[in-house]
Parts: sequence; C-alpha cells; structure tokens
Amino acid sequence: MITEKAPGKLYIAGEYAVVENGYPAILVALDQFVTCSIEESAAEVGKIISRQYHNNALQWHRLGEQMVVDNRDNPFSYILSAIKVTEEYARSFARELRIFDLHIDSQLDSDSGKKYGLGSSAAVTVATVKALCHFYNLPVTKDEIFKLAAIAHFEVQGNGSLGDVAASVYGGWIAYHSFDRQWLAQQRKYLDLRTLVDLPWPDLKIESLRAPNNLQLLIGWTGKPASTSQLVDKISLFKARQQKEYRQFLEDSKHCIQRMVEGFHNADLESIKNEIRYNRELLKQLGTNSGVHIETPVLNKLCQIAEDFGGAAKTSGAGGGDCGIVAIDRDSNFKQVLKKWAANKIEQLPLSVHFIENVKGEIKYHLIKK
Repeated sequence: MITEKAPGKLYIAGEYAVVENGYPAILVALDQFVTCSIEESAAEVGKIISRQYHNNALQWHRLGEQMVVDNRDNPFSYILSAIKVTEEYARSFARELRIFDLHIDSQLDSDSGKKYGLGSSAAVTVATVKALCHFYNLPVTKDEIFKLAAIAHFEVQGNGSLGDVAASVYGGWIAYHSFDRQWLAQQRKYLDLRTLVDLPWPDLKIESLRAPNNLQLLIGWTGKPASTSQLVDKISLFKARQQKEYRQFLEDSKHCIQRMVEGFHNADLESIKNEIRYNRELLKQLGTNSGVHIETPVLNKLCQIAEDFGGAAKTSGAGGGDCGIVAIDRDSNFKQVLKKWAANKIEQLPLSVHFIENVKGEIKYHLIKK
C-alpha cells in the first residue's frame, strides 16, 4: 500500500486580496494532515473510503426552478477531480490506468465533526495527487504537484487563490502570489495537460520564508465554521459595485505583505507584528464596506485578548468564524492569552508549523524543489 499525506494550512495575512492575479499573501503549513493510501484493487471495482466523510452533507440552492448543488464544500468532489487530473497526466507518460482502492483519513477536522478551517479541501486534493503520482511512478517535482493539485481544486471550486494548495505542497511559511486563473481556464481548453504543467504560469510566485526564532504562533478557534467560497462570492459583489475602494484595498494589502516579507527576511518580529495589525485593520474596513462579517464578535475578542498581552492578532482566512492567529514573542507570558481564551470559550489549536523536506532515496518517485 502506498501512503502520502498533505498538511493543513492557515493564512497569516493577505486574505481576499490574494484572489486577484499577482497579489500576495503569507500562509503557514501545520502539523495536522490528510492522509491518502492507495492500493491496487483485486476486484473489478475500486472504492473511495473515508472515515470522516461518510456522513458528509451537500449544500444546495435554487436557481429559478432548478436545484443547484454546491460541491465546493464536498470533499469527495476534490478527490474525484484529483483522480481525473492525475490520471490524465499519467496517460501522457504512457502509464496504463489501473483499478484501485483509495483510503482517506483526516486530522483537519475533529472526531466530533468540528471544522477548524485548516484547508481540508486543498489538503485532500494534494494528498490524492501525491498518492496517485506515487502509484503511477510519475517523475514529479513540488512545482508539478502544485500545478496538478491547483488544476484539480480549481475545477471544483471555481474561485479562490489556491494559496492553501501551495501551503499543502511546499510546507513551512510561504509567501504566495496568485496566478492568472482565467488564463488557466482558457489554456486548459486547448493545451494537453503535460504541456500546461510544463509552462510558466502568469503571476505565480511561491517563496519559502524563515520565521524569526522568537516568533511564537498561537491559533484560536471560535467554534463557528465558515464557508470560504461563499464569503469570497460576497466580496466579488463589493468588487463590482465599489471598484475604487476595492482597488485601494488591493494596493494597501500588497504593500503590507511586501513589508511583512521583508520582516521575515530580516528576522524582525516587531515589523511582522505591526503588519499583522495593519492587515487586520484593512480586512475590518473591507468587511464594513462590503457588508461581510469578516471579524465576528468572537474573533474580535480573540484578537483583543492577544493584544492585551503584547501579541499581534487577526482573523485567518475568509473570517466569518473559524480561526484567528497571533504572532507573539515566545519569551513573553503568552500562556496568559491561552487562559483568557479558554475563559471566553475560545479553543486553542495546539498546532506547530510543518516543514516538508525534499524526499530522496532509492524509490523512483521523489519530490524535489526546483
């Protein structure tokens, strides 16, 4: 049996702006994983088995008299898309397609069904792509894993930056500039997959960052899950109606992330903290202007507690629930933050940054960084 895994992620800064071509964000990969195991089936049928998703519910709405199912929060859609794309890639290497059983296990949601917003759809896509590349013995790099998983994820979700896919592939702290998804959609119609994967993608940039040694990352969960795809849809309405304000938000966010990346380069925790605070204010203003509740009252409380003890805090991801992050000096009394969170029914997620090493050895399948 072949087993591959992909970590979950959290956004540190740059949310919403990163969905525009070339705009940056900073993300971190975390030590909770989706694991995908694959083995050839002895039967004439294959299975996709997941302990987490057997009770998965689909969301749907009406469009006129039609019932429209929203597959963007359905993990099986991402698994099936990952299989379709990776097997298309395998055929370009003249691999014979086989019947297999696929087993999915996830640490990104709790056993009781709590959804923490750690990027499970991206991680399950990446883990599935990696397992199938291993299964078919495909010569892939991290860059190619990213592109295959990005295509598979985008063909299901249809929006978003794919930064969460990058975090799951590259690991650690990354600065991510989103690529031109409209270009990808167009080229997908006309180019074979192998050619598309080999091409440079417009505006795509992924840079590994090294965090200052004194940076302690704290993660708090509000107890309320949020749907990223639906929140991004609502911001799109604001973009169409208030273009000047939206463009100003984009430019302010870009300069904020550029300064934060410099803070990482210079191991300057105070600079990083200042930009986290500034990015929080940008997102709060975006929420006010668009009518989208990005920073909920519980997220506001989470941030205020952290600030009281010297931390820099903000929402992580689309907001509306899910997680908040805190950057704080590891020599500070940050345990007081955790105590006060607990008193306010904010759950600490005791997660650490996960780094993905280059895999080398005797196996033919390996991941190398270009």
